[in-house]
Amino acid sequence: MQNAALIHLKTKVADIAQTRTVGRVIAADGHTLRISGLEDEVCLGDRLRLIRRDGTFLMGDVLCLGQDGVTMLPDDPPLQVALADRVVSCGRAQICPDSSWLGRVIDPFGNPLDGRPLQKGGLSVDIQNAPPAAVSRKAMGPRLDTGFHLFNTMLPIVRGQRVGIFAGSGVGKSHLLADLVRMMDADVVVMALVGERGREINDFTQNVLGEAGMKRTVVVAASADAGPTARMRCPMTAMRIAEVFRDTGKHVLLFVDSITRFAEAHREVAVSAGEFPSLRSFPPSTPMQITKLAERAGPGPRDAGDITAVFSVLVAASDMNEPVADMLRGVLDGHFVLSRKLADQGQFPAVEVLQSVSRSLPDAANTVENTLIRKARRLIATYNDSSAMVQAGLYAEGSDPDLDQAILFHNLFSEFCTSTTSDGIGASFEKLRFCLRRSGALKD
Repeated sequence: MQNAALIHLKTKVADIAQTRTVGRVIAADGHTLRISGLEDEVCLGDRLRLIRRDGTFLMGDVLCLGQDGVTMLPDDPPLQVALADRVVSCGRAQICPDSSWLGRVIDPFGNPLDGRPLQKGGLSVDIQNAPPAAVSRKAMGPRLDTGFHLFNTMLPIVRGQRVGIFAGSGVGKSHLLADLVRMMDADVVVMALVGERGREINDFTQNVLGEAGMKRTVVVAASADAGPTARMRCPMTAMRIAEVFRDTGKHVLLFVDSITRFAEAHREVAVSAGEFPSLRSFPPSTPMQITKLAERAGPGPRDAGDITAVFSVLVAASDMNEPVADMLRGVLDGHFVLSRKLADQGQFPAVEVLQSVSRSLPDAANTVENTLIRKARRLIATYNDSSAMVQAGLYAEGSDPDLDQAILFHNLFSEFCTSTTSDGIGASFEKLRFCLRRSGALKD
């Protein structure tokens, strides 16, 4: 059997082109470059390498094709670029995932970011991929233990489900993602950090995940200062890595933080290519890009594993109807809304239960569990309808038995929402049962 080093060497040798056509820069228009001489050599999305006169390189993507040349969108600002600078094609941006990538931090092009050599697998794959055929997919699997009482009961996540976390800035979205990464069970975790601050990437991998969490995790990162093509590729690269592990029969947890920055990066690329931002400041192709990415996650074919995906959405001014949130919500199997009001009150996770939904219910729970969930939601709704009157001191205890129960349940449920457990899903339902019994809504 060939060892890993020999496979890696063969992959590198296969990537070496025997001949190479050279193009030349003929125009620079703002942040795009016009290249002649490569019209018959490249395809849309191919990678290009520009060699400046001082010998440094500038990488970019083929953005547009024309008979008089191709348009290059550089990864970085095209500083020190001159007319007639040489440009060569690097072909498709492919990656070679390998099990040795666990515990590593890489960029969207499959290069290491942690300063250590990265071994490549024996198979090169394009980051673009079609989702499994609908008729070949399994049903969603069993409920997963999240470590939170709330998500174990009222808002369950099951194997192969795709859920979204919708939140404004500073509401605890990234903190919640980090806790789910640590506590949810899976064979492999793939994390895409899109447009994050460089300091946060380092802090997340070293302090939040730690050595134990990184052992089963591949982190794909594109920092805030990366070009739009890198930020747009980041979740697609993470998804492709997850698909490779899924195809070997593994259960993969995929976390993307955030889809909003992915959509913003796509907007930059699409507008540069000539699309008009006519869809509430986004180009018409954005919904398709988001839908295609989300559809690639979920239950795999019958002979493969599954990808359980959690996508975060950064909603501007906590507006849950803003464009990206609206595009993504319709293709997910559930969404969790984080409330700034609850966060300001010190509740974490600050989940607005009545605005959140898990479409794995009612199938993910049995008859008794669904009864407990319905009773709890009814009490929450009853309290919310009269909360202003209660908080103003205008309600007299005993006037409404249902509201009395809702007030008692509200005080208990606030603690329930912030509690974690290591005793499993059964213990979470017992905790919910206890809250309902103490409020008088459930009789022994």
